[in-house]
Amino acid sequence: MGRALFTTGEAVAVELPIARIPTRAAAFLLDLIVQFMLGVTLILLFRALLVWIGADAAWLDAALLVALVCAAIGYPVVFETLTRGRSLGKMAVGLRVVRADGGPVDFKHAVTRGLAGIVDFWVLGTGLIAVVVSLCSPQGRRVGDALAGTVVVHDRSRLPFAALAAPPPWLAGWARQLDLSGLSDEQAFAVRQYLLRFRTLTPDVQDRLGRALVVSVCASLRTAPLNGYPPLQILGAVLAERQRRQLPPPSFPRWQPVTPPSPVTALRSV
Repeated sequence: MGRALFTTGEAVAVELPIARIPTRAAAFLLDLIVQFMLGVTLILLFRALLVWIGADAAWLDAALLVALVCAAIGYPVVFETLTRGRSLGKMAVGLRVVRADGGPVDFKHAVTRGLAGIVDFWVLGTGLIAVVVSLCSPQGRRVGDALAGTVVVHDRSRLPFAALAAPPPWLAGWARQLDLSGLSDEQAFAVRQYLLRFRTLTPDVQDRLGRALVVSVCASLRTAPLNGYPPLQILGAVLAERQRRQLPPPSFPRWQPVTPPSPVTALRSV
């Protein structure tokens, strides 16, 4: 089983097992059975309804097309959107679709994968295109994954979708009051890179670069920089709060209330 290192949107590095063709094929076959049953059911319902209202043959053909589209495209799009990357087949074999950075997919990713599935699975009717493209990809990505920026991984172990760039609990309250709409993607990326590379930087660069980022971020957020706290803690609190607002709440216990330490104690702990 291959593995790949992902860097999540909030500076969390994680290694996830990549799903390969045999497991994905099993999930696809299970989904295909569900899609076939769904298509047949919709066709029978539409046909009964149109016969009841006395529609002509053109309407029956249109109903057949709608049923096929709902089964072939609508089914994976709806399931992967509502379950954050899992269809019934993927649930059965323990797979999940994630973004290229390891985060959860949304409607945009699901639609792109669903539409591209026409090329991957239905153009030749055998799924040959999906197999060939997956074999040529280091992360086993088919055409739909490449276009949507997604990867299919094993989901038997807990995936860190809600993992935070863990802030010190004494700054969580301050971060919750921030208006993060002013934080640009470029600034967020710079802060993520700083947090990821923090341990590889010299103490002088850690301090100098960190303070520059704090000043820039706080200016964008229209708040005064905190005095007495290391840049690592301030920036971690900002990014953790940013992720908390973008992703579902974590299922593991939250930080318990603690007595905030003095700035001197916080500095010594870094």
